[in-house]
Amino acid sequence: MEHGRNIGALASDAMDHYMFSLAKMEDIRRDGPMIFTDGKGLEVKDVAGKTYLDMMSMQTRATSLGFANEEIARAIYDQLCKLHYAGCMSFVADSAIRLSVEIAKRTPKGMTHCVYGGSGSEANELAFKIAKQYHRHVGRKPHAHKIIARWDAYHGATMGAQAATDSLGTRHGNEPGVPGYSHIPAPIGYRNPFGMEQRKYYDFCIDYLEQQILHEGPDYVAGFIGEPVMQTFGAQVPPDDYWPRVREICDKYNVLLIADEVICGFGRTGKWFAMEHWGVVPDVITFAKAVTSGYFPLGGAIVKKEIAEAIPQFLHVQTYQGHPGGCAAALKTIEILERDKLIEKGRVNGEYFLKKMKRLENLAVVGETRGLGMWTAIDFTSDKRTRKVLAPAHVGKIAKRMRELGVLGGHTVYGIEFAPGLIATQPQLDRCVDVAEQAIKEVSKEEGLG
Repeated sequence: MEHGRNIGALASDAMDHYMFSLAKMEDIRRDGPMIFTDGKGLEVKDVAGKTYLDMMSMQTRATSLGFANEEIARAIYDQLCKLHYAGCMSFVADSAIRLSVEIAKRTPKGMTHCVYGGSGSEANELAFKIAKQYHRHVGRKPHAHKIIARWDAYHGATMGAQAATDSLGTRHGNEPGVPGYSHIPAPIGYRNPFGMEQRKYYDFCIDYLEQQILHEGPDYVAGFIGEPVMQTFGAQVPPDDYWPRVREICDKYNVLLIADEVICGFGRTGKWFAMEHWGVVPDVITFAKAVTSGYFPLGGAIVKKEIAEAIPQFLHVQTYQGHPGGCAAALKTIEILERDKLIEKGRVNGEYFLKKMKRLENLAVVGETRGLGMWTAIDFTSDKRTRKVLAPAHVGKIAKRMRELGVLGGHTVYGIEFAPGLIATQPQLDRCVDVAEQAIKEVSKEEGLG
């Protein structure tokens, strides 16, 4: 009884004292907040004592090494006992330098210099500042300040990153925002906003980038940002020629190519960084989330040597940039990923997972399953011939039913995503697919779908 009262009191305190992000308060009031207390491996327990299989790395796709990894926790503890803070600007912790060396070893050739922040949003802010300051100092395009992003993309919630963002409603709700940002169509698969044949649409997206640069004025465009695999509506894998052709266009107009690898980086897609799949070297790579497996807030950007060396004084400062604790967590995360061959395991298991998911396409409301590495998605439809979207309310019910059955996935309006930790076992992946199938069937029957 006492435990029950504690649960109720904590939920009440959450409603009275905690501001939830993005979640609709009517849903929170109806269903109650999900309050978690502890976890182990890929299992996490809520305040009522119910255990869930986390197949989304806690919504943000950050916990790539699961819960309760004592090695990472100990590395943070040891670092904080030794040196918990080293300032910023010309002061730097030794762990930040060592981390920069390790990241440079694993990024595409020629990318050498790191700068840090506390999140993916801050990482992208860094990238935009780097692009603008680089052009100013090199002198060929001293007035270049514009950033081109893509429709339905998410790049963060701080003001500059939010200006590049075009999803989740965060930009519209906080405008007017930072000027100088524009958006172009993104290579969305399965269905696209113009109803075009898919190959033609992909070509259209690539051509649109060049036209947008010309429209904005090449001398004024500093950078183009995109996620190698886009999160919009779930794990959007572009065609093989997309990024090589984008690279060519950026080179043609001297526009920096910024790869937002905040989700994709550090093994999520089966390689250290997703751009490796297409052999493309960006000018800037941003990262966060899995760099510490979520054990400590850390984000950052790594840039090409010639870009870093062209900036005589990088005009940026953030109190906790290169925090020793975060850098220690990242160093240990990289060590574990390499020692336990988890990126290769993620690649193999990702292929296994997607192959298992393909059977869901036999269900009436499933249009497509797709993904790369340990990042997959189910795209729902109410009509397989026209590919019309399934009502978000129905998709939400499927995601909720999966939670009731003990599996956490990510609800993406028209789809459900899965991004389990790289430590996931094949039996856990099997369970996820089985539960997804059961939830889809039950909701379809209940709602008269298909």
